[in-house]
Amino acid sequence: MENTAAAESNTNIEIKPKMKFAGKVIKTTLAGAVVEIAEGQKAVLHISQISTFTDQPIKSVKDVLQVGQIIDVWVRRIKDNRIELTMIKPLELEWREIKPDMVVKGKVVRIENFGVFLDIGAERPGLIHISELAHGYVRTPADVVKEGDELEAKVIDVNKKKKQIKLSVKALLPEPVQEEVTEPVREPKKETGKERPRRSKKNPSRQERHSDYGDLSAEFHQAGEASTAESEPTAMEIALREAMERAKDRKKVEKAKKEKAKSLSNEQEEILARTLEHKSTTQ
Repeated sequence: MENTAAAESNTNIEIKPKMKFAGKVIKTTLAGAVVEIAEGQKAVLHISQISTFTDQPIKSVKDVLQVGQIIDVWVRRIKDNRIELTMIKPLELEWREIKPDMVVKGKVVRIENFGVFLDIGAERPGLIHISELAHGYVRTPADVVKEGDELEAKVIDVNKKKKQIKLSVKALLPEPVQEEVTEPVREPKKETGKERPRRSKKNPSRQERHSDYGDLSAEFHQAGEASTAESEPTAMEIALREAMERAKDRKKVEKAKKEKAKSLSNEQEEILARTLEHKSTTQ
């Protein structure tokens, strides 16, 4: 809410920038006008700060302002005890005034799927990302807020060059308390007697399983052998068989060579023996 001071107010009021006054025009000049904002308190209004609420340029101050007219003005700045006014409503927050971690209030002016735009009185509205609306999961911003809602948010980042303001509502909300789930403690069962638990029929002994399934295991074994015999050999089995046949052939050849060499050796010995015997006879 803006505080508007009437022209009849006393001079004890502390005048600050951005204060709004209902001033009375007491003089017009080529450069602007002199306005009384309080009793005996005068201020100047430059022609560049006169608003006509149109885009038409001002040719003469008298075309817009008249002596005795009451107008809404704001304090633009105070310099050397000289109060300068403006008819253009100033921003509530200048870029130099916006700092991280400061808390601001504003009105929701636009809702998008990715977040909410909040008018905080700055040159541009601030953005509340959907992840900064609440601690829990938010499917869409429209489930949490609607246009026109007034919210309080915390500034988490400001970029003056890009004219961006990032806000967070979640930062002002208390973090939810996570309840720890404890499992009930189970008491161990007490043994009342020394009796051994009876063996269930569903778990027979090894001998029983052997006697019960012995015939079946034999049938499975025979069936496996039959299926193995009837099944076609694989490539690996064929290669293995061929290698074994080649090994057998090599053994046969080597054996034949050995036998041939042995027979040749026997023949040579016989020939040598006959030769020696013949020599001894002739002598």
